[in-house]
Amino acid sequence: MSTSRKFPTELKEAKYEIEKHAKEVGLDFFETIFEMLDYREMNEVAAYGGFPVRYPHWRFGMQYEQLSKGYEYGLQKIYEMVINNDPCYAYLLRSNSLVDQKLVMAHVYAHCDFFKNNLWFSKTNRKFLDEMANHATRIREYIDRYGSVVVEEFIVTCLSLEGLIDPHSPFIKRADDNNNEVLKDREEEIVVHRLKAKGYMDQYVNPPEFIREQREKVKAEKERRAEKEKGMIAIDNEKDILEFLIQYAPLENWQRDVISIIREEAYYFAPQKQTKIMNEGWASYWHSKIMTERVLHDSELMDFADHHAGTMGKRPGVINPYKVGMELFRDIEDRWNKGRFGEEYEECKNAADRKRWDKNLGLGRQKIFEVRRVCNDIGFIDEFLTEEFCREHELFVYEYAKAEEVYTISTRDFERIKEKLLFQLTNFGKPVISLRDANHNNAGELFLTHQYSGVNIEKDYAQATLENIRKIWKRPVHLETYEGGNKVSLNCPT
Repeated sequence: MSTSRKFPTELKEAKYEIEKHAKEVGLDFFETIFEMLDYREMNEVAAYGGFPVRYPHWRFGMQYEQLSKGYEYGLQKIYEMVINNDPCYAYLLRSNSLVDQKLVMAHVYAHCDFFKNNLWFSKTNRKFLDEMANHATRIREYIDRYGSVVVEEFIVTCLSLEGLIDPHSPFIKRADDNNNEVLKDREEEIVVHRLKAKGYMDQYVNPPEFIREQREKVKAEKERRAEKEKGMIAIDNEKDILEFLIQYAPLENWQRDVISIIREEAYYFAPQKQTKIMNEGWASYWHSKIMTERVLHDSELMDFADHHAGTMGKRPGVINPYKVGMELFRDIEDRWNKGRFGEEYEECKNAADRKRWDKNLGLGRQKIFEVRRVCNDIGFIDEFLTEEFCREHELFVYEYAKAEEVYTISTRDFERIKEKLLFQLTNFGKPVISLRDANHNNAGELFLTHQYSGVNIEKDYAQATLENIRKIWKRPVHLETYEGGNKVSLNCPT
């Protein structure tokens, strides 16, 4: 893919102007590099999850075909993409008008600010562009060694399990994290796998961080074998099932490495799933403010309004993260400017008094930057979604009426609306699965539990997932869940 075409002077001037305004309003971001792509190149990058390079696999080709057909049939169009990296890389669609490019650049700078400053991104690898290239090199080595069919089939198995991680684990400080003196003493004995490279290229192909990563994997392998020999696999409601399989499953080294690649990428993308509403809302809030107050020329106003309105559109039963996120940030800013928070305001039950309430505190801008820093979508909705906001923005619970073939409002109750939203956001809307026992029936079988929350698990999907875990574990796997209030077990024997 070629991205070396010259960046237009007019666009370069707009970039410098928008970057200056973004800093003036308080946004703080890594260096941001923009590249121009045509729609084919944009679809390639989108199929790779926003990265120019990924490991070879047919699923990326399928995604590219889907995106290409969507563009050709006029069903979808990708205006921008940005990567959580240092420096941040963002892609602009070459065919966009100048006003669209300005809007996108303002949007991107706010995304970059969010990546850099939001707590939930603080544990991510800021050099993941290089890490993706590293993953691609390793997978290609395995394909050359074991064949594309074998490796790609194993990747498919692993991808079906990529949701079996614990997104909160990067923030957990474990007691044994600093108890590595024995390993330090043995560090000189560890030999790591180095990628083939000529002498003068070795420091680039095998950088220190790569060698450290490989060393840690060898350490983990030695620990795993030692524990297995002692028959000690201690499990305490483990949510990171991929990590457990890496540590204890009877796999070849290349298979263990492939699972570690899938797991590492799953953890990298997890914060983006955890903050979709906030991230898009923050970017939309700032692109709207920067464009309307600082950048737009009079002749560009109508085009901007048209495209901005298209992005903010809504329809029954679907949450538009751009719209909900932006409006909720605006609502928080307004409430903290006027002092519409705290015990005194909450105890005021007179609707007219609440509507007139204004203590002129001017704390709104400070508050939204604080929210941007500490919250994810669940905290954002749980703490700041109000009944007044739901009424004003017509957030209801919808159900599809088959007879009339239309969506109808099933409830306007605020608690039900909030509960449904939070349920959709918890664990990315997927079932929460934990490993309770690694020696079930005293036969080395896995016993998993589903955290039941009133919604039945999809049995076909769950059964297929169990089968893929069994392929890796090589022993029976069991899942306990509930259906209609009754305990149900799904089993996958050998």
